[in-house]
Parts: sequence; structure tokens; C-alpha cells
Amino acid sequence: MSRSSETSWWKKFLSPGWVITAVLIVIFSYFAFSFLAPWQLGKDDAIVERNDRIEASFEVDPVPVTDLVAPDGTYDRDQEWTRVTLTGHYLADSEVLLRLRPVESHPAFQSLVPFELTNGQVILINRGWVDAVDGTKVAPIADPPTSEVTVTGMLRVDEGVHTSQPLVDQGYQQVYSINTEQIGELTGEPLAEPWIMVTDEQPGSLNPLVLPQLERGNHLSYGLQWITFGVMAPLGLLIFVRSEIKERRRVREEEAELAAAGLDPHPENDPDTEPSSDDGEPAQAQRMRNRYGDSRRSHWAKKSDREQERI
Repeated sequence: MSRSSETSWWKKFLSPGWVITAVLIVIFSYFAFSFLAPWQLGKDDAIVERNDRIEASFEVDPVPVTDLVAPDGTYDRDQEWTRVTLTGHYLADSEVLLRLRPVESHPAFQSLVPFELTNGQVILINRGWVDAVDGTKVAPIADPPTSEVTVTGMLRVDEGVHTSQPLVDQGYQQVYSINTEQIGELTGEPLAEPWIMVTDEQPGSLNPLVLPQLERGNHLSYGLQWITFGVMAPLGLLIFVRSEIKERRRVREEEAELAAAGLDPHPENDPDTEPSSDDGEPAQAQRMRNRYGDSRRSHWAKKSDREQERI
């Protein structure tokens, strides 16, 4: 074998098939490490942090909402899920419904009512939910009390503005997300940034929303799986390359042995000049089969030979 053929075998890995495979694996591993794994691990961290906050909120007494919400309505978003108390009265005429938000796998409407504190600050309260009649109709909703009351709930971060626009339906102003800025514009009330979720029987509450289950979920395992896939993909490519190199080396060694024995390593190039055995098979092909196994082509060939001998 020539020196050029020995030194240029690696150029065969520059074929389109190998190059495309390598590029796809690199892209996959990049996204696995830079996007997919961090996405799942980030969700796991957020759930763990949320669960810790919920558990911690029930280990201490609720605090006045004014301790967390500044007079200008701003607050620390890291204080979400803290239990707070509010003293004041509902602004029942400014009620807004959260439209068809599923609760316990059923379509429901949630009642959102501004609540004016004794200091004049207005904070949105989610009083809970009522089932949707026939899937889309608003069931009768009890009015909140008009007198001064004290309500306990959990501080919540407002949601983003939904792509669907608010609408008036069945006599109610309805929205698709709890965004205090948007609801404040609809009601004309200067709402603070957070909103309050009533979690148990409180003055003016309906069916309280259920707290999230304090379970971690599968996001951590999903994140670790993406990391594993990102590592295994290039390792798999290296294994295939190694196997291909070993196979090519084996073929070269066999060809060298045949050449050393004075045999043509590529008999298919000149089948007419190859001496044949008694059964008409090229002698070299027969010797190769003798080297790696039974010299017969198959068990069927054996059977046919025996039948011919009987004849």
C-alpha cells in the first residue's frame, strides 16, 4: 500500500455524510447545553423557590399589606406569596371578571374587585371563582360587602397583558389575564402593582383559589437528561468514527496479507483471470470463505449438493 493511501485515509471523513452528521450533532449539543437544559433547570429552581416561599408564609403571622407595598404602589417582587392583611372596603362597582380561566379542570370566572385601604391606597383582590354555566355563561356572583372589613390573602405578582383584548360580555367587564395596570385603566382606579389572592374564607370571598401543589415536578430530571443527551451525542459520533477507523484498518491489513501472499486483494476487478475451483467459484473467493467460515455458500447449497449426488 502506498504511503499516500496510508496518510490520507482521514480525508474520507470529509465526505458530505460525515460532515453533515458532525454539524448536526454540534448544533444539537449546543442547544442542549445553552437552552434546553437551562430552561428546565431554571423552571425547577423557580418551583423550588416558590414552594419555599409558600411554606415560609404559613410559618409566620400575616403582615399588613402596607409593610410590603409602598405608597406609590410599588413592591419587591421577591415578596410574592407572603400573607398579608388589608383593612378597608371593596369597590364593588369596579368588579372585573377573569374570563374562562380553568380551575380544577373546569372553565370558571374569577372575580377581581379593587379594594380601597383606609389610607386611600387601592389594591386588586381576587375573591375566587364561580363555575361557568354551559362552559361560557357567567353564574350568579354574590356582591362583596360594602362595609369596612379586614381581609387576609397572599401577595401575588401581576401577569403580563394577554394578546386577547378585554371585552364586555353578559354585563361584566372581562379580561384574559390579571394585569393590574390594564385593569386599572379599565376601572379608572389607580391600582397598586401587586394583587391579592384570597386563599380561605374571608369577607367577600367566593370559592377561594387552591394553592399550587408543593411538588418539585420533573423539571430537574428533564434538565439532567438534556445535559446527558448533549454529552452522549458527540461521544456517539466519536464511537462511530472509532469503529469506522478500526474497520478501515482491518480491511487494509487483510488487503496487505493477500498482497503478500501474491493474491489480488480486489478480485472483482478481473474476474475472468481468476482461477476457479471445481464448482466454478473463483478460487480466491473460496479461500476467503475458508478463512472466515464454511467454504460452502450456504446450507441450502449443501442440501442441493447432496441431492445432486443421489441423482
